[in-house]
Amino acid sequence: MKPGYKAIYQQYRQSIVSGLLKPGDKVPSVRVLASELGVARKTVETAWAILVGEGYLVSQGARGTRVNPDLQLNAAPTLDCSPAPVDELSPLAEVMRNQSGLLHPGIPALDAFPYKKWLLLGGKAVRSMSAGEMINPPLLGYTPLREAIAHYLNISRGLSCTAEQIFITSGYSFNLRLILNALTTANDKVLFEDPGYFFGAQALKRAANNLHFVPVDEHGLNVDYLQQYHSDARLLFVTPSHHSPLAVTLSLPRKHQLLAWAAQNNSWIVEDDYDGEFHYTRKVLPALKSLDSDDRVIYMGTFSKTVMPALRLSYIVMPRATLAAFRETAHISESGQPVLTQKIVAAFLSEGHFYKHLKKMRPLYSQRRHYVLRALEQVYPGIFSVEVSDGGMHIVAFLHTSTQDVAIAMIWQQHQLEVSPLSRWYNSTHKRYGLVIGYTNVRTQEEALSLLARPARETRALLKQQSEFTAGY
Repeated sequence: MKPGYKAIYQQYRQSIVSGLLKPGDKVPSVRVLASELGVARKTVETAWAILVGEGYLVSQGARGTRVNPDLQLNAAPTLDCSPAPVDELSPLAEVMRNQSGLLHPGIPALDAFPYKKWLLLGGKAVRSMSAGEMINPPLLGYTPLREAIAHYLNISRGLSCTAEQIFITSGYSFNLRLILNALTTANDKVLFEDPGYFFGAQALKRAANNLHFVPVDEHGLNVDYLQQYHSDARLLFVTPSHHSPLAVTLSLPRKHQLLAWAAQNNSWIVEDDYDGEFHYTRKVLPALKSLDSDDRVIYMGTFSKTVMPALRLSYIVMPRATLAAFRETAHISESGQPVLTQKIVAAFLSEGHFYKHLKKMRPLYSQRRHYVLRALEQVYPGIFSVEVSDGGMHIVAFLHTSTQDVAIAMIWQQHQLEVSPLSRWYNSTHKRYGLVIGYTNVRTQEEALSLLARPARETRALLKQQSEFTAGY
């Protein structure tokens, strides 16, 4: 009997874990192994794609595919594909991972969280744990939570999905690996926004062999560019409701244009709706998925922005045609999320507390954004400009004349203000410069002024020095 991709995957994984294959060892090419085993090349490509996605193998172009040289064999290899240390990027990555500082983008208002209600729900969930729930968690997630999420998305985000399509996951990095493993092969073309979510771009550079970037302008992703240069792409990652980081919304004509592209080319769109719940000046915008009549959009949502990052709980809405592929991949690479956490979140949603919390956060975030905008105007007149969007959890303060956003960000970080330089979110030479600033935990106007004043003297000195240098040159 000919081996399937699961058998090939398991055999090579075991050989690597046991040390039979050592870091740096070359493995057979897809063509050679397929011929030797008498299977289709697609079968070997699928096994290789999963092993590459999980970090066991690395593709080195003309040098072939090898066991990951950085793999530590004295312990079980991890599935983490977060960005590997790179001299130029690791300092920024460290700052962006450090969520203890002020003005950090994407951290919800922790002072406004309903701790007492959460404590009561937690106690109730613990007391109601059954013997069955204490064994192995369901691979796709706790059924009541999947049902609660489906109901919420249908009502609040305009989707039409069922609990069967919900996959509970541990966060963005896992979502990325899961989608790549389930729906792509090693050389499929994968697209990402430019600029785009910093960690997403860095992770894809290591996980996708054929990665390309599509520019974003004031109307969102440039779909004309996409159609002209990348009509053959298999997968596109996009943040249409509130772009990360530019905070623009994909225009309605472009949404329809993008969906038509996916349907015509049999491609998949991954919609990352990371903070789509937060829109302040009008009703919540419907998700791109709500317009998806051809079921080509994979929708990703998270509780990190609406509840707390420490939950490490997110979800995927799987198109019906992909259910089998996601289930197969889950059986290989996933063990399910903790049931206790899922039970608490399920109660938080089904009992209406989640809706109340979001309703409270929208005007609060709008007010706190106003505090930071006013402080920027007062402390840094003529230095920054902000293109105010309809919502979100961060702003981009664009520099008027300077390109020194990295140096300025370093100054602010020395004052425990964990902003990030916009230019580092780009992957092309065409860049804009500024600071990505979170505002959700700035509680008063006085606090906003005090925080932004901390690095003011050094920031002005740097800009003055640059201006004098430019004039002299």
